[in-house]
Amino acid sequence: MSIPADSAVAQYFSTIRSALGGLEIFLGDRNSPLYRNSVVGEVVMPYLARLRASFACWENRIGFVQQFRVSRAESGFPVFQNVMELENDRQGAEKRLAAMPDADQLRSEMADFILRQKAFPTDLQTRMAERLYLEQIGKGDIFSPFVLPETIRVAVNPKTMRPYYVVCWGAFDGTATLPMVYMATIEDSSDNVVDMLVTKDGKLNQDVDIPLPVGGLLNPDLASRFDDFALKNSAYSLTPVTIATNLDRDFPALHPKQLRRIVLGPFYSAGITENNAKVNEILSKVRKPENAWLLTWTVQEVFSKAERPAQKGFWSSTPAQEEFHIETDDLEAARMGVSAYEKHALVPHDAYQALYAAGETQGIFGSYKVHVISGNQVITEG
Repeated sequence: MSIPADSAVAQYFSTIRSALGGLEIFLGDRNSPLYRNSVVGEVVMPYLARLRASFACWENRIGFVQQFRVSRAESGFPVFQNVMELENDRQGAEKRLAAMPDADQLRSEMADFILRQKAFPTDLQTRMAERLYLEQIGKGDIFSPFVLPETIRVAVNPKTMRPYYVVCWGAFDGTATLPMVYMATIEDSSDNVVDMLVTKDGKLNQDVDIPLPVGGLLNPDLASRFDDFALKNSAYSLTPVTIATNLDRDFPALHPKQLRRIVLGPFYSAGITENNAKVNEILSKVRKPENAWLLTWTVQEVFSKAERPAQKGFWSSTPAQEEFHIETDDLEAARMGVSAYEKHALVPHDAYQALYAAGETQGIFGSYKVHVISGNQVITEG
């Protein structure tokens, strides 16, 4: 089943493809704010590639499964059922492919059907679409409901003489229907790890070969428990400070110094989403449908302002505890449970012009850093 070019489904995939491609251009620009100020851009890129792969698979999947639901009134992203189905199909793809005719055989049967029946081989086309989908889903990583943690950097804090890791993982929240990327900077005071990784002069032991990225937390004794922790503590409903506090409590030898959460969305697409009537009304006037979109994301951060040292007593002892800073002078930061946050919006030049002409840019983008994309260039406003 082919998708009519002027259908709402085709328009949705066209706009989300354009939006994610634009975000990749922005994140790949080393002059962008996210690249200059942190490793956020570098960390998000692989997860963005996963998300783009998921959408490519979904677009192929509707060639043989006539159902695809989007959270039109909320996030603008596919509902969680689609994410689960994609993951289930990925796990069973090899077995299903083995039971199907290969692509060349299907093409031959389609040609033979057309010649003999003088009609279009709808059933064979559906089987071909399924085969192409299963082949594609096995080619690369998708954005699963939960993407396991991996350690991407290792260094030593010369003040504490502890090694610290930058660990990242991904989650697609089923309730908010939002893809999220987490990254945490964590010091490790485990004796065996300190002895192995830290030299006497407080530097990283270069004799230890660490082939980054490493799957899971670098500490092998805690890696499995950390995976389980991340799985259970990645819901959008949990504030970053709650997640960091839980981590600090559950792992006495791990000291979370910083936790960031990058929340992708909401996404607005003219004629598809209903999450903001004013935005959708103006976007519907954009001349090119593929440019009638707006993608937002939020970077949330909580950091430790101090560490209360461990106390060892005769009858009991208390492990070291982090004191996380919450910016109470900012009501939005306090509500989010963060030390700081940034709200970003990416919009095509045509759509930005339409919003500007309608006098709505300040009302819509008031608290956002706006990035306008034109071709392969992104210009940050203000």
